[in-house]
Amino acid sequence: MCGIIAAASNRNVGKLLVQGLHKMEYRGYDSAGIALHQNNQIAHLRTLGKVKLLEEKMISEKPKSKLGIAHTRWATHGEPSEENAHPHKSNERVYIVHNGIIENYLDLKEFLKKEGYSFSSQTDSELIAHMLEYFLAKGNSMLDSMYLTKEKLDGAYAIAAIDKEDDKNIIIARNKSPLLIGIGTDEFLAASDPLAIAQLTNEFIFLEDGDVAELSSEEFTIYDQSKNKVEREISQIDISNQATSKGEYKHFMEKEIYEQPDAILNTIDGRVGGDDVLDNIFGIGSSEIFEKVKRIQIVACGTSLHAGRVAANWFSAIAELPTQIDYASEYRYRNPHVDEDSLLVTISQSGETADTLAALRYAKEKDYLSTLTICNVPTSSLARESDYSIFTNAGPEIGVASTKAFTTQLAALMLLSLALAKSRGKNPKLRTRVITAMRSLSDTVNETLKLKDKILEIAPAIASKDNALFLGRGIFYPIAKEGALKLKEISYIHAEAYPAGELKHGPLALIDEEMPVIALAPESEIAEKLVSNLEEVKARGGTLYVFADPSITMDLKSGQVINMPKCDFLLTPIIYTIPLQILSYEVALLRGTDIDQPRNLAKSVTVE
Repeated sequence: MCGIIAAASNRNVGKLLVQGLHKMEYRGYDSAGIALHQNNQIAHLRTLGKVKLLEEKMISEKPKSKLGIAHTRWATHGEPSEENAHPHKSNERVYIVHNGIIENYLDLKEFLKKEGYSFSSQTDSELIAHMLEYFLAKGNSMLDSMYLTKEKLDGAYAIAAIDKEDDKNIIIARNKSPLLIGIGTDEFLAASDPLAIAQLTNEFIFLEDGDVAELSSEEFTIYDQSKNKVEREISQIDISNQATSKGEYKHFMEKEIYEQPDAILNTIDGRVGGDDVLDNIFGIGSSEIFEKVKRIQIVACGTSLHAGRVAANWFSAIAELPTQIDYASEYRYRNPHVDEDSLLVTISQSGETADTLAALRYAKEKDYLSTLTICNVPTSSLARESDYSIFTNAGPEIGVASTKAFTTQLAALMLLSLALAKSRGKNPKLRTRVITAMRSLSDTVNETLKLKDKILEIAPAIASKDNALFLGRGIFYPIAKEGALKLKEISYIHAEAYPAGELKHGPLALIDEEMPVIALAPESEIAEKLVSNLEEVKARGGTLYVFADPSITMDLKSGQVINMPKCDFLLTPIIYTIPLQILSYEVALLRGTDIDQPRNLAKSVTVE
């Protein structure tokens, strides 16, 4: 997604700003631009396409400056174009870069038009430049103008701005969109991603929501929401090693489990606005294509396939679309029939999974309406070869057993369900309900992670066994399958998952005191039937470990019930997968296995 970098220095900053943009290319973008203060003028360069094109323009025009801002953009409001690229300007005086969404931009745009401002782009960001210039023209300082502008803005934003009449200072502001200050040598920097300036400093200050800061080459000052001067903690981080370092954790898998609140937030960030999902977040023209979709075909492998199975329920409930799901490794060999106006969806953490990539290439020869991928790597083969894409922005996942990649895939698939429903004019009230729940999803995941102590109580009983059974009904059956997969991957315990209603059709024969049964019991219309299924386990001496909604009561002869946080039912699959990850990790830890690199497995399966 979009990236910001800014610098105030005693040296020329053009090259370092462009280098910073290169560092953020992994986020995905469609255009790039830079504004540099020089000789009482602003050198304003923008290009459609790769940062390399902007770099070539810089080499050609050779602007020199000690103060500047730069940006990579992923289109939300307005198509990818040079006119829509950042930085945006107002009256040749104010230049800004912006990440996020201004939700009331139409109202503000009308106000500014009445004040005589004209718009040269289709973006919501341009109005920020005009608002700043509007207040500057009334005699306010740039700092005061930023506060006055902030009062008018509804939504999420990270902003960096410069004034042609001030060649010393940059003003930055943050609200619900990442922004930080980097402390360099004879320079101060700002960025939305620490990776952008990691080659220049390892000292960072992460701004808080409501903060505004003023940066020059000599100093910086941070002000809070109420315009009081404040000091924020300086963090020393070796960003270059952060992604490949376990930090305070014993294993990468443990670290990645606890990164999930931020990872999910990164997936959602910039893709919802107001009470609905934004248009074209899967690529320009995707919303128009979604209007025509009549059926979904999902192909994926392993954990990604489980995410797809959850999403099939969402596509039906929210977008009212039927869905066919296939193992990517099997898809080509069943001579699949393709219904008219079908959308092919591939899911892969790496975007390089060989079977999934082969399925996509096979499908290209079929009569699909379009192809779409959900993955974590913008430069991957699936991303390049699919018509449309969305990136989970989960960051590197080192542990072989997927954790944050899975939950961010689910978050991205929910966005897809909502986008399909919006384009097809389906269930607006339900979409609003889900969007409201998604805004607090990261907090709910944080709350769920606090169940670790309760999970530690049951881990030894499961670690001492050689088999385990996972049960779930409906939308929770694929979560049960994911839980079983995690346990078998890293603890080497044989684990299987079944729909709870299938117990009496065979698996009940396996139940005895040596078979722990892990069940998912969220509050829903099938909860009563699930409880009845669990009674069958109790009657045969099985030990039950149930992750349940607090409203569900059950009397266990042996085992334990762990109450889960409340969550909107459609999002509970994401929440209920978290304790199963922690359980698998803690069981494997007790068994002394190689958790991050389990035997016989690889992170990215690039062979068929």
